[in-house]
Amino acid sequence: MNLRVIACLFVLGFLLIAPGFSQQPAAAPPPAPTPVVDNQEPLPAEAAAIRVEVNEVIVPVTVTDDKGRFVSNLEKQDFQVFEEGKPQNISFFSRERSQPIVAGLLLDLSNSSRQHWKDFQTAATELMLTLLPGKDKYSGYLIGYGNKAELMINTTSDPEPFVTKIQNLKPAGGAALYDAIYMACTNRTLIKGEPFEPRRVVIVVGDGNDNSSTKTLKEVLEVAQKNLVTIYGISTVAYGFVNPEASDNLTKLAEETGGRVEYPLQNVYKDVSGFLSRPSDEGNLAFKAGTGGFASAIAGSLFRTVANITGEVTTQYILRYIPNESASSDKPFHELNVKVSLPDVTVRARKGYYPVGR
Repeated sequence: MNLRVIACLFVLGFLLIAPGFSQQPAAAPPPAPTPVVDNQEPLPAEAAAIRVEVNEVIVPVTVTDDKGRFVSNLEKQDFQVFEEGKPQNISFFSRERSQPIVAGLLLDLSNSSRQHWKDFQTAATELMLTLLPGKDKYSGYLIGYGNKAELMINTTSDPEPFVTKIQNLKPAGGAALYDAIYMACTNRTLIKGEPFEPRRVVIVVGDGNDNSSTKTLKEVLEVAQKNLVTIYGISTVAYGFVNPEASDNLTKLAEETGGRVEYPLQNVYKDVSGFLSRPSDEGNLAFKAGTGGFASAIAGSLFRTVANITGEVTTQYILRYIPNESASSDKPFHELNVKVSLPDVTVRARKGYYPVGR
């Protein structure tokens, strides 16, 4: 059969089936997309949002005792929420363990991470393997930031891409931390139900320094609060060599959104016998760098840090309320305060929120 005959048969076949296409009923218009902020990708059309009131406020809360241990047996009546100083009626309360989250890992790839890079590679890998056990209700994404921020792994429940990607990264250049946080809030695929279930968490593994961003601290703090993102930090600062401004910025980002910062390499050797305590010919180090005593101390501290962060983000109390009229305000940012009816406890929650449309 020559090419001319084949072409004629193809045209004839198309003419015979074309009317069938023209007789199909018109497709129903797609449902309206879920509103998103800036460049965020919309939810899939079939994804039904968690049923909440449009003006409902979600407040994740962590309560610890005077030794830093989680207080996990509180009831709804133990909490009070104040907006702009006015008491609110809590409409939803949960203290379930293993709560669904979508966790963004923001990994510092600047030169300041080079000294202990292998240790933090291990910690970051362990963090994502723990937070993403392969179940659909847990998702995560990876953003690396050096001279610029880059979305390296988009939102997924599969932990394996994180293992491969993190192990192949190498630090170099500057630090665009603020751009990375802005990207986490505005430019990734969403999971259905965000930010109520799953909740949004960002974990920064870095020293808090920023010297390359186009965004400012104020801008990224606002966008994080508008998107109901809780920020945690695992500081890469070691042995007391702290950049006060960078450290303060990371602390501010965490505390204003209800998170906190861990310092796994600060005072890491305080329990290592002889460290900075007995003079020797080589200085006052009883253990030489690189020996088992040092490696064990670092590994243990990083393990505890990962356990603290992962434990907290999946076991928080969740409060929701609809602001009453007494809390109405024309202010763009509404201040929040959460109190617990127990002595000697620390309560961590977001410091406020931006109402819808502000």
